[in-house]
Formats: sequence, structure tokens, C-alpha cells
Amino acid sequence: MSATDAYRSAESKWSPGSATSPRKLATSIQNLEKHYVLKSETVKALRGVSFDVPEGDYVAIMGPSGSGKSTLLNMLGCLDKPTRGSLLLGDDDIARMSDDQLADIRSRRIGFVFQSYNLIQQLSVVENIQVPLYYQGVIGAEETARSIELAQRVGLGDRLDHRPTQLSGGQQQRVAIARSLMNDPYFILADEPTGNLDSVTTEEILTIFDDLNAEGRTIILVTHEDDVAERAKRVVRLKDGKLHKDEPVDPAVREAAREAQRRNVQQILREGDR
Repeated sequence: MSATDAYRSAESKWSPGSATSPRKLATSIQNLEKHYVLKSETVKALRGVSFDVPEGDYVAIMGPSGSGKSTLLNMLGCLDKPTRGSLLLGDDDIARMSDDQLADIRSRRIGFVFQSYNLIQQLSVVENIQVPLYYQGVIGAEETARSIELAQRVGLGDRLDHRPTQLSGGQQQRVAIARSLMNDPYFILADEPTGNLDSVTTEEILTIFDDLNAEGRTIILVTHEDDVAERAKRVVRLKDGKLHKDEPVDPAVREAAREAQRRNVQQILREGDR
């Protein structure tokens, strides 16, 4: 039994009907390999990685330095193509795409959230949320209304005209999350999204991800923090370029992680009031 099959089997314990009603895949990774040539040496960053991400899943990808985590992230973000194997986004295999096609997929079908936010300092909150549309040349009244709606969705309805320098780190990450939703992507790809945030703000951002996933959004999150990974539905661990583990997170463990982080935030806030 493959790691993904084992995950599906375990998932069915907590998702009635999932075994008989398979979900459509947001992405499917099959025997993925990536080799780099450095001087005269070939480095095998990925060595036959396979797993699926159904629509509506929430996956945390983990692994030590050198595990292939960053290489896989580049593949999922259509920033690079595999040496061998396939990576399907919907029905499209990125291994068969030209650079222009990859750029089009990046701008239209993947929602990026970065550790360092990657906002444009000269633009307002609304304008930053609209950035994915600039490359398509489609920004009208409907798109502006949607960007305002997304800003309100992440709690920034009173900050629409603010620039990034006028926002806290948590507020900037909220802008990035809203921006990631602008094109109704296959999935949100979040690279260490809480890495620059304090505990209180981390809880706020993870709660937004929880809510988005509950609404049916697919989330693929790269993290090195176990307590962040426990908020996902599933943890994929890489080691030495291979899939090491692919396991569901028991809903009881997820809820315990949420509760522990809430209590930690409450304690921090209480101590701040003294």
C-alpha cells in the first residue's frame, strides 16, 4: 500500500463516505524526480515522490534541511519542472508546459502566501490584493468589489487605503492571504506563513486558514513547526528527497492543537495587561 493509499484509508475513519465518494484532485504528484547538476556532480533533490492532494484538503509539508522540501515547493508553484515524473494541476501536467504556460498557471491558478509577505510597498491594501490581475489586464468595477470583499473577509475592511508600511506583520500577511484568493486558485501554497509572526498573530493567521479550509479551500502549507502542522488535516514528511511519511492528523489532535494555542494566546494577553 502506498503512503497516499494509507492516508486515504485512515482518512475514511474520520470522513464518512470519503472512501466511496473520492474528491477531485487539486494536484497529483507521481514519481516526481528533480536532478541538478552542480559542476560535475548530479544532485538528486527529489527521488520519486508520489502523493495526491484532493480538493478541500489541508496538507502540511515538513522535512529537515536537504529533504527536498524547497524543491517540491518550487514544483508546486510552477517555478520549475521535474526531471522525471508528473505533477498535475487539475488536468494539466507542468512537466509538459512551456515557460510561458507555467507563468500563466502561476498567475491564474495558484495562490501564494510567503513568509515575508511580498507586498508592493507603493500600493494600498486593495491594490496589493489585485496584483494577480495586473498580469491579465482585467481590473474593473467587479474586480475592485471582489478585492474589497476579500479585504473584509480577512479583517482589513478599515485598512483599504493603507500601505504595507502602515500595517503590522499580521495585517500584511492577511493582505497576502486575500491576494492569494483573488484568482480562485486550485490551492493556496503557503511557505512558512507564520515564520515571521509572534504567537498571538500566528494564531490569528492559522484561524483564517482553518476557516478557509472549512469553506472548502485547498491549502498546502510548508512549515518546520509541529504545532503549526498539527492544525492541518494531514502531514507529508520528506527525507533525503523521498516521501518519508504521509499521515492524517486525528481531528482530536487538531482540536487539541487549536485549544493549546488559544490558551497560550490568552496567557500572553493576560500577562501583557499586567
